[in-house]
Amino acid sequence: MTKIDTSRPETVLPTPSHTVGPFYGHALPFPGGGDIAPVGHPDTITVQGYVYDGEGNPLPDAFVELWGADPDGNIPQVDGSIRRDPASGGYLGRNGVEFTGWGRIQTDANGHWYARTLRPGARGQSAPYLSVCVFARGLLVHLFTRIYLPGDEAALAADPVLSQVPQARRGTLIATDDGKGTYRFDIRLQGEGETVFLEFQ
Repeated sequence: MTKIDTSRPETVLPTPSHTVGPFYGHALPFPGGGDIAPVGHPDTITVQGYVYDGEGNPLPDAFVELWGADPDGNIPQVDGSIRRDPASGGYLGRNGVEFTGWGRIQTDANGHWYARTLRPGARGQSAPYLSVCVFARGLLVHLFTRIYLPGDEAALAADPVLSQVPQARRGTLIATDDGKGTYRFDIRLQGEGETVFLEFQ
């Protein structure tokens, strides 16, 4: 066993990252995880897409987590975690009324994911966006990105994060409007058209 001298913290190297996992089934499934908007809310939008690996193959076992502001640009103060039945320990899911702004979706056998949420409002100088965290096989750490929604070109041009991305790559952060409140956003982990991933410091 290697002994590490921690009396001088500045000399201690951080523990290296390892492939995400192992996964424990009791913690990951989130029934209704893509149903973020309250049931029947008239301003619900659907965001959907695929997760692709570096060779362009869809990933059937990726997780996509989303966070978003409410339509007024406020961060929801409601718990977004799984509710459990205190008697049986089974899943109750969301209460169907409160907007949590958070969701967890596992891709299906074709690498497809979708979420029903409310269109986020702008926060400060930022254009409306959804925060995204991607977990997938082969990744040593999870990846962060954003989904910007099209429609307000001036807000997109002025966004402090998006404006730092080279013009040729900005499109990888902007969803495509498929009409009728549906947007498509594919996540490409590597290769041609790779999604821009963000690093927070």
